[in-house]
Amino acid sequence: MHIIHNTSEKELEPQELKQFFVSHLNRIYCAKSQLEQKLPVIAGHVHANDLRLAVAQTIDIVTVQIGRLEEIYARLSASYTPESCLGLSGFLDEAFQSIGPPLDRPSLQDMSILFYMRNISSIEMVSLEVMIRVADKLNAWKITELLRESYDEARQNMALFNSLASAYI
Repeated sequence: MHIIHNTSEKELEPQELKQFFVSHLNRIYCAKSQLEQKLPVIAGHVHANDLRLAVAQTIDIVTVQIGRLEEIYARLSASYTPESCLGLSGFLDEAFQSIGPPLDRPSLQDMSILFYMRNISSIEMVSLEVMIRVADKLNAWKITELLRESYDEARQNMALFNSLASAYI
């Protein structure tokens, strides 16, 4: 694979990178806040105890991650500003709607929950990878460290949900 770099465009200024970073941090914060509200509802739909525990663990992790995001805002002398996170909101809404009323087979409902929990972890990992790179470029080492902690949790969650999915398929 050959990566094309636009050499005619100058490198982004630190202020432009910070603006990009804060804008996307707002989107992540919005999504995490929605997860914090909606995951307890999902936990109520889970049938298998191991999956219920995994979702409960995810709720705890999301709460800690929101605290990290707030620390990042403080380190940047910025604050959360609601921005459009319609894409993430739509994805989350679709996930919760598809779980919906109990299906004929509880295991199918649990598989639906697993499907979306794995997708959420995947989106989170990719988003955090980009944010870590930008924080590195800004020489914001403590922010990079906070983001890496969240990335590691997302990776562990993905492995947990992958393992649980194996039991269903």
